[in-house]
Amino acid sequence: MTIKNIEKELVPLKLKLINHKLYNKINNSKKLCVFMQTHVFAVWDFMSLLKKLQQNLTCTNIPWKPSKNSLNARLINEIVLGEETDLNKKGLILSHFEMYLNAMTQIGANTQHIRRFISKIDSEINIKEHINSSNIPEYIKEFLNFTFNIINSNKNHEIAAVFTFGREDLIPDMFLKIVKKINSSKKINCDNLIYYLERHIEMDSEEHGPMALKMIKTLCGNDNNKWEEALKCSKDALIHRVKLWDNIEKSLN
Repeated sequence: MTIKNIEKELVPLKLKLINHKLYNKINNSKKLCVFMQTHVFAVWDFMSLLKKLQQNLTCTNIPWKPSKNSLNARLINEIVLGEETDLNKKGLILSHFEMYLNAMTQIGANTQHIRRFISKIDSEINIKEHINSSNIPEYIKEFLNFTFNIINSNKNHEIAAVFTFGREDLIPDMFLKIVKKINSSKKINCDNLIYYLERHIEMDSEEHGPMALKMIKTLCGNDNNKWEEALKCSKDALIHRVKLWDNIEKSLN
């Protein structure tokens, strides 16, 4: 199996997301707020996928020792650099998650749910217990639990597959729909969000996407079982994203 095989298998699910009815429903600032208040959880858990890969593919321990694969270490470190410490519209260094929170604040979206959720997280917490006991909708819990099940599997090729095909490879096409919808509406003033979305489209399509695909190839190598597992996880990731979009659309109705 190859990258092209996986991409071909994922086309029907990707088209479901790219052509989802949700985008047409985001036609005023109130509905955009509702969307962002849910989507921010996916922006947050993306960083945990990213940091798990950095932990596994580089050395973050003391004393330091060389990583097993310098190429993968370089690829993931470059992606982390852009996602965790990018420049915002004003030239300030921020993570993309923090940029998203700022965009939420600009349009009047409620950031208290996600801030409260994160404030209770520490190194000792059982993340699944925290998710399931939190006062957030069940469909968000389901989405987050899938992400952390993949992270807890500790299988680099599966984590990288969900990171790549469920996020990096998908985001440019998906976000382009949102940008077009927002730009076509004169009722929504959200230049911080536009910057965030366009920045993601630029970085993921030109830099992070190709890097992540290269990482997948290296991690799966000639092991067909790993390729099959990568495909299954990627399909599951897209299915969970479709469910998340379906539920956000229902909430907008």
